[in-house]
Amino acid sequence: MEDRYGADVLAKGWQERAAKKIPQVPAEPDLVVEVADDGFCGAVTKVQSGTVELEDWKGRKRLFPLGGGFLIDGQPVKLVPPAPKEKGPRRTASGSFAVADQRARVALPSRILVEGRHDAELVEKVWGADLRVEGVVVEYLQGVDLLDELLAAEPPSAKRRYGVLVDHLVPGSKESRIADAVTRGPHGAHVRIVGHPYVDVWQCVKPEALGIARWPEIPRDIEWKIGICKAFGWPHADQADIARAWQAILSKVTTYRDLEPSLLGRVEELIDFVTAP
Repeated sequence: MEDRYGADVLAKGWQERAAKKIPQVPAEPDLVVEVADDGFCGAVTKVQSGTVELEDWKGRKRLFPLGGGFLIDGQPVKLVPPAPKEKGPRRTASGSFAVADQRARVALPSRILVEGRHDAELVEKVWGADLRVEGVVVEYLQGVDLLDELLAAEPPSAKRRYGVLVDHLVPGSKESRIADAVTRGPHGAHVRIVGHPYVDVWQCVKPEALGIARWPEIPRDIEWKIGICKAFGWPHADQADIARAWQAILSKVTTYRDLEPSLLGRVEELIDFVTAP
C-alpha cells in the first residue's frame, strides 16, 4: 500500500536531506569570485596551504581560507583546490609548444621594432620564450617618428630585415603616412610595418582581462594614458604613476588569450618576416 504521508521526517539524516547543496568549484587561476561577507571581488591568483589569494581589478590582493563563503554570479559556492594538471607538452604564453632545455640562440641580425617600452614589455611577456628560441631581439624606437633616422643609420638588407609594430595604424593617421612613405622608399623591400587600430598598446589588452566591460572613452583634449588613470581612479601625477598603472594592466596578461586578435596576428606576422630564410 502506498504511503501517502512519506517517510518519518525525524528519521536519521533528515537535516542533510533538507539542506541545500552548495556546489564545489575548483579555484582555478583567473576564476572571478566574490566574498560573501564583505563584497570583495577578485580573480584567483594562487592556491596554497588551504588558502586562496584573490586580486581585484585595482591590483589589491587578499588571502581567504578555501571552502564556503564565496559567490559566483551571486550564487553561493565552495572553493576547493584545483585538480592536479595532467602532464603533457607545455605551452608558452603565445600558445606555442615550449622547447625543453633550449638555450636562447645567438641574436639574428634582423630585429622587431616597437614604438615604446610598454609595447616591448607586452611582446616580451607573451612571445618572449618564442623570440629567444628564434634569436629575435625586440627594440623600441621611442616613437615611430624616429624610424627614418634608424633606417638611415643602420640600413636594412635581405640579411637584416626590420619588422615594425606601430600603434594607431588606421587610414589617415600619422603612423599610416609614415608607413606608406617607408614602404615606397629605398628600404621598403626589407621592412615590414604592421600595426593595430588602437590609440595605445594598453588597449590591446582585452577589457575582460581587466574585469571591465570596455575601455573608457577619453576626450581628445586629455592625454590618453592620464585620462585612463583618471577613469580607473589611479594616481596620475607623474610618469612613475603611469608606469605603475601599466604594470597593473600588464599583470593581468598571462596568455595570448588576454590580447586582442588585431595585435596577435600582427606580431606573428613580424616574427615570420624576420625569421624567414
